[in-house]
Amino acid sequence: MSCTPEHTISMSRLTGQPRVWPDEGYTRAPYWAYTDPDLYIQEQSRIFRGPVWNYVGLEVEVPEPGHYKTTFIGDTPVVLTRAQDGSLHALVNRCAHRGNLVCREPFGSAKRLTCVYHAWSFTLEGDLSHAAFSQGLRGEGGLPKDFDKTQHGLRKLRVETLCGLVFATFSEEVESLESWLGEVATGIRRVLTRPLKVLGYDTQRIHANWKTYHENPRDSYHANILHTFYGTFGLSRMSQESGMVLDQAGRHVYFYTKAGTEKKSADYDKTASDLRSHNDQLTLEDPSILAWKDEIGDGVSVQILNTCPSFVLHQIANSLATRQLIPRGVDQSDLVWTYFGFADDDEKMTRLRLTQVNLVGSAGMVSVEDAAVCEMMQRAFADGEEGASFIEMGGKTLESGGSSKLSERAIRNFWHNYRHYMGL
Repeated sequence: MSCTPEHTISMSRLTGQPRVWPDEGYTRAPYWAYTDPDLYIQEQSRIFRGPVWNYVGLEVEVPEPGHYKTTFIGDTPVVLTRAQDGSLHALVNRCAHRGNLVCREPFGSAKRLTCVYHAWSFTLEGDLSHAAFSQGLRGEGGLPKDFDKTQHGLRKLRVETLCGLVFATFSEEVESLESWLGEVATGIRRVLTRPLKVLGYDTQRIHANWKTYHENPRDSYHANILHTFYGTFGLSRMSQESGMVLDQAGRHVYFYTKAGTEKKSADYDKTASDLRSHNDQLTLEDPSILAWKDEIGDGVSVQILNTCPSFVLHQIANSLATRQLIPRGVDQSDLVWTYFGFADDDEKMTRLRLTQVNLVGSAGMVSVEDAAVCEMMQRAFADGEEGASFIEMGGKTLESGGSSKLSERAIRNFWHNYRHYMGL
C-alpha cells in the first residue's frame, strides 16, 4: 500500500475535497483522523479485521470445556470458547442464518451455542450442528435439499496464546503472534510468569476516538507530567532509571521505570519545580497503597505495554491488569479493565493487589486523568477540519529518541504503521 502524502482514502464532508496527510508525515497527526466517520468505517476493515492480532481475553476466563466469553474486535462481536477437547476458538458472534447475536451474556457455559431467534445451534468450534425445522413439517417448508450445514457455521478466526493471553485475527496472512509481537513479547513474559486468576473487571466509556487513548499508553513522556500521584509519591519520575522498548516494526512498545533510583540534575530540579505533577506538600493519611513488593526482583515499579491496535498490559506497583480498547463510533470508545493476580498468591498479596486497584481503572488516582485528557482532546479537535498534532519530542524520525522515555518515538511509529494499514 502506498504511504505517500498524495494518496487519500477520505473526503472532507465540509469542503468535498480529498483529505491529504500533512507533508511532515508521521510527525503530524491531522485532527480529521480522529473525527472523520468515513475513516472510522475503513479502520474496521483495514485494521481491526485486517493483518493484526487482537486481544480477546485471558485463558483463565474460559477455564473449562463449554465455557465462553463474549467480547469485541473493533465493532465486530466475538465469542471466545473452550471446546470439549480443551482447545480455544474465537468466532464471530453472528448467526449464519439472519445475523442475530448467538451469545448474549458476558460469560456462560453451554454444550452448544444456540441462537434464540430461529434455534440454529453451533458447536463450540463454530460448526452448525442443528437448524430447527430444517426438514419442514408434513412435507412442507424446510430448507432446500442441497442445504449444506458445513457451509453455514460461525466465522472462525485464527487464535494463538502467549503466557495466558488470548489473541485472535481475521487474517490468514499475518505472521504468528510471537513474530508479530517481536521484542515486546519480552515485556509480556516478564510480568506473566505463572498461572493467573481474575480479581475483577471495570469498564469505562471514554467520549473520544479510540486513537486518542491508543496513543496514551504509548506516550511515556506524559506520565510524569500529567499524573500527580506518580511524581509526588515516587512510583515513577523522569529522574529515575527507565527505558522504552519497541519491536522492530514499531507496532508495539513497553516502557518501564524503577522507583528509588533518582539521579537528579539541575535541569531536572528546575523543570520539576514547575510541574503540577510533583507536589511535595501532598501526603497520604494511609500510605499502605504504596507498600510495593518487588516480586520479579528487577526493581521495575511501573511497566506499561501496548500492542497495536487495542491492548495494554500494565504492572503498576503490584497492580496487574489488561486493558482492552473497543471503538464505539468515531467519537466514543470503551476501555475494559481486567484485574488479575496469580493463582498461587497468598491472601496478603491478593489484598495488596486489590488495594492498588485504586491507582488505576475508571476512577483510579492515576488513570482517571488519562480518560479526562482524551475527552478534552476530542472536544478541542472540533470538526477536525483544521490542525494537526505536533509529534517531534525526541526527534523527527522513527528511531530518534532511542530508548528514552522523554520521547514521542512510539507515537511516531504508531502513525507510521497506521498510514500503512490505511493506505494514507
